Amino acid sequence: MASNSPASEGIEIQEPPTAGAWGEWNPTEDSVRPVRGKHRVAKQRGGLARSSTVLGVGVIAAVGAGGIATAQDRPQVAISMPSLPDLMPGGNERQGEAERGEAAGIIAQQAERGADAGEVLRNRILQQAESQQGAAEAAARAEAERLAREAAAQEAKDKLEEARQAAEEAKAQAEAKAAEEAEAARKAAEAKAAQERAAASAGSWSLPTSAYTLTSHYGVSGSMWSSGQHTGLDFAAPTGTPVKAVGAGKITSAGWSGAYGYRIVLELEDGTEVWYCHLSSMSVTSGPVGAGDTIGRVGATGNVTGPHLHLEVRKGGSTVDPLAWLESKGLNV
Repeated sequence: MASNSPASEGIEIQEPPTAGAWGEWNPTEDSVRPVRGKHRVAKQRGGLARSSTVLGVGVIAAVGAGGIATAQDRPQVAISMPSLPDLMPGGNERQGEAERGEAAGIIAQQAERGADAGEVLRNRILQQAESQQGAAEAAARAEAERLAREAAAQEAKDKLEEARQAAEEAKAQAEAKAAEEAEAARKAAEAKAAQERAAASAGSWSLPTSAYTLTSHYGVSGSMWSSGQHTGLDFAAPTGTPVKAVGAGKITSAGWSGAYGYRIVLELEDGTEVWYCHLSSMSVTSGPVGAGDTIGRVGATGNVTGPHLHLEVRKGGSTVDPLAWLESKGLNV
């Protein structure tokens, strides 16, 4: 029965120097004799044996489980190698099995402790990662809330500004509309007043006196008139009877006028002159008057035979028939 000990694999093992010779035994290429056979150790590039790869994996596992530990941090452990007779077939096989079992138990315990330490480290890393992730998420939420508040505030400010501008525009439009309406109303009132004045001028006429009798008409011949003809229309009435303006106009002359006695000259808006003669008194001697206004009183001053109103109508300096002119204004004389 073949043995599983290292001697059966053709590996020649040297006894390590005693602890008194030097502190730590580091086997090197010079201290290990070349091995004959297929198990010869090949020299690796960079001066490292292939077994260093296995050693590196072990170191990484140790670091992941419990961190890096240096040789100075740990006590020196004496390394003992089994003697050659014990490794030979038929040697102390039971003792070798016991030692291998004990070593396996130690390795299992160390692996278990390493696994526990690695689990603790892994949990700690996960907790730190979760904490950092939670802090980052909280910061992101706070930043998003801040941006949302700023956006809402800016939107409210923009809406307030828009409302203010809209109110100002509406106010300006209302004021402009009110001004336009007021101007239109003013123009309409002026137009209406002008129309009323025109209507009054055109259709508001008045007889020169009342309770009268026509005694002498226009164009009658006689020696009583210097021109040989009567140039007006006589309204016989008692002295003091009111004399009225036949239409709107202004008094341009008032006073004594020889054979006409006291005379008032009324100039109408179209330039026509109306003479009121033989007056006993004059109520208005200048300025504007309206149709029907009392401007004097009937009398018998000047060249007369009794109290009456001598009325003349002149256009362009020439006399016209007062009766026809009054009738043309719609007056029933």
